[in-house]
Amino acid sequence: MTEQLRDLSDDRALLGRTSTAERVSDILRSRIAEGYFPPGTRLSEDSIGGALGVSRNTLRESFRLLTHERLLVHELNRGVFVRVLTVEDVEDIYRTRRLVECAVVRGLGEPPYGLDGLAGAVDEGRRAAREGDWKGVGTANIHFHRELVALAASERTDELMRSVFAELRLAFHVVDEPQRLHEPYIARNVAILEALRAGDRGEAETLLAGYLDDSLKRVVEVYRRRVGEDG
Repeated sequence: MTEQLRDLSDDRALLGRTSTAERVSDILRSRIAEGYFPPGTRLSEDSIGGALGVSRNTLRESFRLLTHERLLVHELNRGVFVRVLTVEDVEDIYRTRRLVECAVVRGLGEPPYGLDGLAGAVDEGRRAAREGDWKGVGTANIHFHRELVALAASERTDELMRSVFAELRLAFHVVDEPQRLHEPYIARNVAILEALRAGDRGEAETLLAGYLDDSLKRVVEVYRRRVGEDG
C-alpha cells in the first residue's frame, strides 16, 4: 500500500486549486482500473486523504460516488473496499457491452467513419504484445472498445461505458492471466477495424458479437475458478 500511496501523491497536482469530489473520483477510478488498488483492498481515508491533500468530507463524497458506480463497497464497521465482482456481475457487464457496443456499430450510418482512435488502439495493442506487456495489451483492448463506443458521439453513452469498462478491469485483475485472456483479441480487433474501413457495418457487428460472446466464456471460465479458489 505504501508504494501505491506514494504514486497517488503524484496525482495531487491533477486536483488544481479547486479540489472536488468528482476530480478525486476520477483519480481513484483510474488507479483502481490500473490495478493500484486491487479488488478486496481496504481504502484508508487517512492515508489516501493525506496522499491527495483533500479533506475527509471530500474523500467520503468521492467514495460515495464510486460506490454508486459499483467500484467500491462500504462494509459496516469495517470500512470501504474495492469491490470483488461476482460471476453474475461479470455476465451482466458483458450483457451491457453487447447491447451498447453492437448498437453503436449498427447505428453508425453511412461510411466513411472516423477510425483513427480505433487504429491507434490496435497499434497500441500490437506494440505492447511485441514487448510482452500483456497487461498493456489488456489496456489497449479497453481503449479499442472505448474508441468504438465513442463513434456514437454520445456523451451519455461514453459516461455509461466508462463505468462499465472500469468494472470490467476489476474482473481482469482477479483473472490475472493477461496473455491468455487478451492475446487472441489483437487479431479480432484488426478484423473489426478492417470491416469498418470497408464500410461493412453488418460484418463488423457480427464480428463484435462473436468476439464478446467468446470473451465472456473465457473470462467467466477463469473467473469462476479463481473466485472459487479464493473463497
